[in-house]
Amino acid sequence: MFSPTQALALALASVVLIAVPGPSVMFVVGRALSYGRSNALASVAGNAIGCYLVGVVIALGLGPLLERSAILFQAIKWAGILYLVYLGIQAIRHAAPVRQDAPENPAISSSWAAIRTGTIVGLTNPKSFILFTVLVPQFIVPAAGNIALQMILLGIIPLLIGLVTDTAWALSASRARTWFSNSPQRMTIMGRIGGICIIGVGLSVAIFDDHR
Repeated sequence: MFSPTQALALALASVVLIAVPGPSVMFVVGRALSYGRSNALASVAGNAIGCYLVGVVIALGLGPLLERSAILFQAIKWAGILYLVYLGIQAIRHAAPVRQDAPENPAISSSWAAIRTGTIVGLTNPKSFILFTVLVPQFIVPAAGNIALQMILLGIIPLLIGLVTDTAWALSASRARTWFSNSPQRMTIMGRIGGICIIGVGLSVAIFDDHR
């Protein structure tokens, strides 16, 4: 369907776009600082699912529609912004020292809840649309046929790169959180910093320069 050279070229381009800290990285770091390693890793998985679903939808026909409809693109973009700001505010509100005898809030600590949250963020992140409407199509070979299948398969490459880099950021941030957990006051501060990071994701998306 496509050559190893195409795959390698897409991988290199994806590293440049994905590995450099951006909205997804800020989101994952914010979750790690606010809720810890497990929650952050679940958020990474959810974010990857959301991003790839964007690729599948675009491959099946949403891409041309988004190119023609600025209103639809902006609606998705601003839905994501508002959701991220909400998540950041929630993280700041719930920032508190971790107590061993305190019951966990399932709505926050559940891995499934983190996956769900990460998926929504991935689905509404404009960078996902840029990746699959601008970058991936550059490596399609029309003569090979079945363009939709080519996009779906090629989309696995940035998906794997995103999983690796976001996981590395999540683990690094969670180690910092563990070190700060020795001080209840510092733990509260870290939780609030995590919330601010998540809000920062929303603000960065709000000013994201859309060159499609």
